[in-house]
Amino acid sequence: MGYLIFGAFFLFLLIGVPIGLSIGLAALVVFIQAGIPLQMVPQTLFEGNNSFSLVAVPFFILAGDLLARGGISERIVAFAEACLGRIRGGLSIVSVLASMFIAAISGSGAATTAAVGASLLPELKERKYDEDFSAALIASAGTIGVVIPPSVPMVLYAVIAGESVAKLFLGGFIPGTLMGLGLIIWAILIAKKRNYPAGRKYTLREVGKSFVSAIWGLLCPGIILGGIFSGVFTPSEAAGIAVVYTVLVAIFVYKALDFKKFYKLVVGSGVTSALIMFIIATSKVFGWGLAFYQIPQAIAGTLLSITKNNAILVFLMIDVIILIAGMFMETASALIILTPIFIPAILGVGGNLIHFGVVLVVGLSIGMATPPVAIDIYVASAITGLPMGKITKPIIPMVLILCGVFLLITYVPQLVMLLPNLG
Repeated sequence: MGYLIFGAFFLFLLIGVPIGLSIGLAALVVFIQAGIPLQMVPQTLFEGNNSFSLVAVPFFILAGDLLARGGISERIVAFAEACLGRIRGGLSIVSVLASMFIAAISGSGAATTAAVGASLLPELKERKYDEDFSAALIASAGTIGVVIPPSVPMVLYAVIAGESVAKLFLGGFIPGTLMGLGLIIWAILIAKKRNYPAGRKYTLREVGKSFVSAIWGLLCPGIILGGIFSGVFTPSEAAGIAVVYTVLVAIFVYKALDFKKFYKLVVGSGVTSALIMFIIATSKVFGWGLAFYQIPQAIAGTLLSITKNNAILVFLMIDVIILIAGMFMETASALIILTPIFIPAILGVGGNLIHFGVVLVVGLSIGMATPPVAIDIYVASAITGLPMGKITKPIIPMVLILCGVFLLITYVPQLVMLLPNLG
């Protein structure tokens, strides 16, 4: 039955059926084959979205769009440049640091790439930075958007695995920081090798002025994350507060948003959210079919028998599968499918589900910068007008750096669990 459900799923994908429908139709094939009453399908679809934690998903998506188009990201980038632009190749460093900071507001890789790319890629080109390298750096740094909290994929994982969203968020800080540091070191090495220019030296007054201009945006992650970790509000409530805050700042403080723009953002975010929620609903039906025939347990048993219960080999095999899945599937879809499949194997070798959740999100985030399904590269390509092939070549060493961090957090779980254990 496992061959039937996965075979049907990949067949539907190959013939061009959208992934949400592919998941649902594959599960429906199993329901029909097993003679399970079809009344179960709508009930299970509804149950898939019947979780308060999922309220955070559409709100964080909207907050990310508001950040990218509400004048907030531009001021954060300007402040970072005022602080670091004087260093040789400093604008490259600013690209990564801005991505890390904006990741703490948007919760989305594509939104992070769009926000930083729209602000910095034209400036990088004007200052004679290689356009393909700059686009690749911002696309790879965009992967941090779903690792440093808040993170939409972490919310999805928490719902599926029944784990704490706050602990997953805490677990993402150190891996996200390591990803950023790795890219910054690479950017500095390339800047020296290619003799990229140093920016002008900003006066203390100019730095202070850019800080004052950016202060409203800089406060946003502190309000969101501080409220979550202090227990003042839940992650779902924090997502709603993030939207209200960014709307007020964009309209009344920065005056970068009018009703027409706001309406378009809400509609666009609504469409994206509807697609994700539909995938979650159909994945619940898919997961029900897997659980009914105990397919995850069978896969776990196979993995454990092949590796002879060796945790190192189990994690290595799972890591490889995660990276491959990220290359060919959208992050949310891959996470929803892989989570219930791998949890029994992780528990079988004594793994921690918070640690695994962060590892899974980091591994799938790398797929955002790895063709063929590389949403961050698509965004960078759209901004610069460069073909994907031009961006793909310089992004290879950056992806390898991210893979190094991925393996490091896999086998040194303390890097993930340090903050959750303190909390």
